[in-house]
Amino acid sequence: MERIRFITHGGKRILEFDLTGCLPSEVEKVSRALPDHVTAEPVASVRMLVDFTGASFDDEALRTMKEAAIFNKPHIKKSAWIGTASLPHTFQEDVSKFSRREFSVFKDRDQALDWLAKD
Repeated sequence: MERIRFITHGGKRILEFDLTGCLPSEVEKVSRALPDHVTAEPVASVRMLVDFTGASFDDEALRTMKEAAIFNKPHIKKSAWIGTASLPHTFQEDVSKFSRREFSVFKDRDQALDWLAKD
């Protein structure tokens, strides 16, 4: 799936989760596929960039993303979100509480990638 792929930035391998322009049904489909990619990696090793730019959401898409966040948690080292303007305002808080994870939000891709590549 080309919306979920590994890229390299600053010598670090980063999993890109690209939801740009997705309709709710696409968000749900891609979110359901994400755990297969994340859980194949070692625990606490995945640096993930999530791009929400122009995506749209319904309750089912949001629920599926929350479930993926929980399922992926043991494998995630760092997560950076960009393009969050289209996300419902409370979603970040909800998913953070639900998954017991923090999500760092950045204004642009380069800033997020630089942060993910640190340490």
